[in-house]
Order: sequence, then structure tokens, then C-alpha cells
Amino acid sequence: MGDPYVWLAGYWLLTRELLLLAAVGVAVSSLDDLLFDMLYFARQIWRRMTVYRVRRRSDARSLPDGGTRSAPIAVFVPAWDEAEVIGPMLGAFTRRMIFPHYRVFVGVYPNDAATLRVVAGLADPRIALVVVERDGPTTKAHCLNAIWRAMCRHEEAYGVRFKAIVLHDAEDVVHPRELGVIDYLIPAKAMVQLPVVPFADAESRWIAGHYLDEFAESHTKDMVVREAIGAAIPAAGVACGFERAMMGWIADDLGGAPFDPISLTEDYELGHRIHARGGKAIFVRIPGRAGAPHVTTREHFPATLEAAVRQKSRWLLGIALQGWDRIGWQGGLAARYMLMRDRKALLNALVVIVAYVAALAYAAAIVLKGTVPDARLLPAVVEPGSALHGLLRLTTILLAWRLAMRMMFTGRQHGIIEAVRALPRAFIGNIVNFLAALRASALYVRGAIRKTAPVWEKTAHRFPEKLAHD
Repeated sequence: MGDPYVWLAGYWLLTRELLLLAAVGVAVSSLDDLLFDMLYFARQIWRRMTVYRVRRRSDARSLPDGGTRSAPIAVFVPAWDEAEVIGPMLGAFTRRMIFPHYRVFVGVYPNDAATLRVVAGLADPRIALVVVERDGPTTKAHCLNAIWRAMCRHEEAYGVRFKAIVLHDAEDVVHPRELGVIDYLIPAKAMVQLPVVPFADAESRWIAGHYLDEFAESHTKDMVVREAIGAAIPAAGVACGFERAMMGWIADDLGGAPFDPISLTEDYELGHRIHARGGKAIFVRIPGRAGAPHVTTREHFPATLEAAVRQKSRWLLGIALQGWDRIGWQGGLAARYMLMRDRKALLNALVVIVAYVAALAYAAAIVLKGTVPDARLLPAVVEPGSALHGLLRLTTILLAWRLAMRMMFTGRQHGIIEAVRALPRAFIGNIVNFLAALRASALYVRGAIRKTAPVWEKTAHRFPEKLAHD
């Protein structure tokens, strides 16, 4: 029992500690997720037993409209380096949109000649080109503020008052009935968020594909539960509509424009500002017509590892890190609980990687115990009946449940084949989230040290060829 035994004993102890750390972290996070699942299913059962027994399920086509009396809706589309997609997107939007009373304001930078040329060349009276006062890129929020000011000038010049403001990105495929749904719900609601559904990418089943799983669960379950418990609903940045009056009040709070130009997640913060002001928000899943798919916005998400990490690191930086600094822990119990859930994503990324390392170390210990004589003299890393053994059994059950939920929600949105793919994609997503957490943390520390202003770190976008030419 010489040095090999000592080294093995140390390895055994390290593996046991890693397993304990990972199991505690996974158990706490998974029990939190389980509570969310139970709240979702309880709400679904309650609504089936009460609301839908006396009221027929609505669809977008059956909603009454305001006719010619309806006030117009302003659609904001910020654009930086979007010459490839902005033309097809706007063309599809104006061709397909059923609601007639709208005006699209497109924010473009003076040093983005290609995008300027495309938007100016559309010559559609429903589309207004807004040239941002500074060269880009700045931040998306800064561009949106330029659009806001242009909309205010339009209102003053023409004596009109927009009813709502809707946000979209330059690559969005917008449902033809979206504006009709938002028009119906505002001003009874200060904010309306409709689901976002990523396109399946045949050339990126795993990187782009993992967004299918995350959005299927988030925009089916999580947003519904947020609304049900009275917490703030964070705007997704697209497919979200805001009451014009509420936006004006927030603009007054912020010195004249409703988006904070130094924020990387201005949409997320806007949802919290509306909630803090007492505005009612709603997440709406409604079919376009009876038996048809829901009214959603669809788009392509990053297809490469680098692009996915860049995008998700921006989300984590804005929500989990800057959000902590900028929003704090405001609101009641439900609001604070949701802020905790939003910010735990950063810690979860680390916990999951620790769990992977611990699992590999444990597997190696089992192999060593069966093949190395000195290792046979050591007790099992996880002794049957121990507290660690019970904790690992619990986390295994919770993990199986979590994967089953992910597959179920993906299957309901995208079909059984994507549901099966969701299982290995959970591992891919964890790796992407871990790398994004590392990058977000590095960017946060670097920004704090250098006191640098954030810039718009966008990814390359695509628009479906079929819709571009239909």
C-alpha cells in the first residue's frame, strides 16, 4: 500500500466531493424546475375544468377588430448590417399582414450604405426609413430610441396617435394575424408577448436545433407560469406589443426615450419596467384559426457554435449580470423568485459542467476499482445506503423528468423526430451555455475594469428563401 494507494485514496475523496457538489447543485435547480412544471400543469388542469367548460377557445380569426376606427400600430425594426434580409423581411411583412392600420419604422445607420439602399429602394408608403444620428453600431436600444423619436415626430406632423408599438428584428417571419391580436388586447393590456418559434435547420440539427428545445419549453410553459403567478413577463424583443401610453410614461422616466441605450437586453428590462409601473402583461398562445398553428414569430437562430455562444453570452451578460446591477431585486415575492430563476442560468452552466466532470471521474473510479489491485482495497466511492447515494438517486430521477419534459414540449411544437433529437441536444445546449457563461463573465469583468460602453454584437441573419419570393 504505497504511493499508488495514497494517490487513489486522494482521487476517491476528490471524486466523492465533486459528486456531492454536483448533486446538491443539480438537486436544488431541478427541484425549482419541478415546481415550475407542477404550477404549469396545475394551471392547465384548472383552466380545462373551469374556463374552457364555459367558454369556447378563441382563435385569431374570430377576434373582433376595430375596423376603420382602429388607431394605427407602429412597428419598430432596428437594423445594422441587414442588407441581406431586411428587404425580403419587409416585403413578406407588407404582403402577408392582414391588419391594415400600421406603419413600419426601420432604423438604419448612416455608415451602413447597403442596408440604407435596400430600405430606401422599397418605396412603400407604409415603411418609414429612420436614419440614426450616429454611425453604427451603437446598441440596439440606442437604435430603437432613434426610431421612437422618429415616430413621435410623425405623430406630431400628421396629428395621429399610435395605439401600440410592436418590436421586430430584421429576419423575422411575422404571422399575418399578429397585429390584429395585439390590437384586440391593447389597451386592456400594457404589454402583449406572442411566442417565438425557431426554424428547424437541416444543416445545423444540433447547434441551431437546441434553440428549438429551449424556446418550445420557455414559450409554452415558463412564460405562462410567469403570468399566472403575477411576475413580470420579460419581452422577447420580437413579437411583443406595448401600449403607446405606457411607453410614453417610461420614456418620461428615462429622460425622453423608453429604451436604456447602455442596456444589452433592453427588451427584458422593458418588461420589468412595465411591471414596476403596474402595467398588465399577457403571454398569448392563440391559433391563427381553429385547428391551425398558433400566431407566432419565426426566425433562424445561430447555426455555428461560435455564433450561438456570442448570442447567448449577450443574453447572460444583460440578464444575469447587468440585470442584477440595473434591476436589483425589486418587486414582491413572485417577482423576486423569477429574477432568481433568470439569474441562476449563469450558475447552472457551471454546475452542469461540474456534474459532467464528476460523472466521468466516477466512471473512471469504477473502472480502476475493477482493474487496479490497490483500488480494490478502497471502499466504493458511493457507498450503498449513504446520504450521497440517496442524493444521486434523487438527481437521476429529476434528470429523467427534466429530459422527459424537454422532449414533450419539443414534440408538441416540432414533432416526434425533433423530440427524439432533443435528448442528445440537451448535452449540446449545456456545453453552449457553459461557454456562453464563461464569455459573459469575462465581458462583464472587462467592461467593469475598462468602463467601456456596450455595442451591438449581432449575429448574421437569414430569411427563408420561400417566403422571400412567394
